[in-house]
Order: sequence, then C-alpha cells, then structure tokens
Amino acid sequence: MSHFTFRDVSPEDADLQPIITGLFGEYEARYGDYFSRTAEEELTEWYLPPQGLFIVMERDGETLAMGAYKPFDDETAELKRIWTRRDQRRKGLGLLVVAELERRAALAGYRRVYLTTGFRQPEAVRLYLAQGYQPQFDIHRDPEEYSRPPYDGRLRFIKRLGADAPVTALAADARAG
Repeated sequence: MSHFTFRDVSPEDADLQPIITGLFGEYEARYGDYFSRTAEEELTEWYLPPQGLFIVMERDGETLAMGAYKPFDDETAELKRIWTRRDQRRKGLGLLVVAELERRAALAGYRRVYLTTGFRQPEAVRLYLAQGYQPQFDIHRDPEEYSRPPYDGRLRFIKRLGADAPVTALAADARAG
C-alpha cells in the first residue's frame, strides 16, 4: 500500500459533504427509512477538538476513508462515520482509521470507546470484533432480530483504551507509520 496521511477536518468541510451524502445513501440502500424515524441530532462542535475529532485518510489528495468521534460521556468517546471508499474496501483501511481514532481519543484523555453499527452491516461487526471491541449483544443471534422491538436496530460495542488495552498488529503498525 502506498503512503497515506490522516487530515483533521470539520464535518462541515465542503469537500466532505459528497462523501457524507454518499454514506447516508449507503445506509438508506441497506435500511430504507428504518433509522430515519430515530434521526439523531448532530452538532458540528461535538466533532471538533478538544472533545471530538473528524479525520479523513488521504493518498495523493484523494479521500480513501474517514471517521470521527464525539464525546459519549466524560471518559468515553463515541466513534461515528466510519467509512471506506467502495473501491478501497477490504484492504484494511477501516482498521487503520479505527486505530487512528482510538489513538487520538486516548491522547484526548478518553479511557473507553463506544460505537454502534446497524444490524445489516456484518462487515462492520467483523471489523470491530477484529479490533478487540466487546459486543454488547449476542453475536450468535440473527442480527435481523435486533431490528424488532424491544431492540432499536443498533449493535453496540465498547472497548477500553490505554496501556492495559490489547493492541492488534494493524493498530500497532498504524501508530508506527
């Protein structure tokens, strides 16, 4: 893989808007209006340092992947907007974005990371399990069951950060590079 860089951006960055629109288009293609009925309020300042962060992974000026975190509570960052460009998927870039977000969240003083993914995103579930995230749901159940009451369709994960947290090989490589 050729050299890439991470760049901090504002979620309102004009170059980012087509990517975010595409991300929500992918969600709509998978879920229809399932999550639209529980639309979340999002404020730009949640994703700005020192409490939040929004990054893009670039190579030769092209955005390959992105991710963000915002405060969940005083000790926990919530990862959001993890995305890899369709033609760059299955190359480990998502792992590198998650590792960079974890590294930066730890530097910002967070001790844990929390995230959710949808019940129709098995590739995201595999990514988070590979990074040492602890599922807060039964991974042996049919994920479609989580789309029906009493569930809300979100599959929740949590991970401790810091010196005592396990580090995957890819995460260690990302920190070194």
